[in-house]
Parts: sequence; C-alpha cells; structure tokens
Amino acid sequence: MNAHAPAYPAATEPEADRSILIERTLNAPPELVFEAFTTAEHLAHWWGPTGFSVTTHSFEFREGGVWRFIMHGPDGRDYLNRQTFIVLERPSRIVARHGGDEGEPVHHETRITLKPDGGKTRIIWHLVFGSVAERDHVAREYGAVEGGQQTVGRLGAYVAELAGR
Repeated sequence: MNAHAPAYPAATEPEADRSILIERTLNAPPELVFEAFTTAEHLAHWWGPTGFSVTTHSFEFREGGVWRFIMHGPDGRDYLNRQTFIVLERPSRIVARHGGDEGEPVHHETRITLKPDGGKTRIIWHLVFGSVAERDHVAREYGAVEGGQQTVGRLGAYVAELAGR
C-alpha cells in the first residue's frame, strides 16, 4: 500500500461521512505527545476509553511495524486489536491501519496529526472507515465516538503528567 494513498480508494461515499474526527488541545508539546505513542509502556497508561486496560503482545514502532494488543473492557470483555504503522513523522504525524487479523471485526485507517499550539499540542485524531455503514456500526456497537474522546482525554492527562515531571 502506498503510504500516502487514501485508506479506501474504491469508497464511493464522501470521506467525511465515513469518518470519526476528534480534536483537542493537550497541555504538552508535540514531541512529548508523539513520545506517548512510541512504546507499549507509554500506551499502557492511556490507550482506550475510561476503565479499559491494554495487554500488548508485540510492538514495533516503525513504518510497517505492527502493534498487537488486547483491550480489556471494564465489563470483562476482551477486544483483539492489530495496528500496522504506515507513516511515522516525528513529532507531527502517525498513520496506521487497524485490523487485518482473522476475526477482527473493525477495520479503519487512523490518522493522527499533532500541531504545535503555544507550548501545547492540537491533536487531530481521524478514523476513516470503508463505508458509512461500517463507521455507524463501530460508533453504535463499540461506542467509538465517546470512546475516542475518552482515549484522547486519557492521553491528555498522561502527557500533562509527564510534562509536569
């Protein structure tokens, strides 16, 4: 796959309709926010909605590298995940493909943009799905919009704590 090609070149629906977009300003510089994505140890502190935890099985933070992990929900459910890193531009951009394993029902492209904002970071977290129906299913069945907001909130708290050290 071309690293800069759209996630779903054959999709006929407008990308905005197939997307979940979360934007927030975090109280830490982009370099520190980017660093929070670079190790399984960092990710274990903040990845996932409120009440979730993560067990990482493998993690290669490089273009073409894969992160295999399980998100453990507060209700006891486990969610298998696989992210393949497509683009890593320190400290401003991460693009990854979610999915790819048998039995993993959720597939999308994650585009994370980090913009400097006076010592802080404006994060734009953009999930692009293959269709509006897929986006709506993930939003409805997995609470992806609220869960994404909570994840970015947890990231913000984590990097603010790191910045304060």
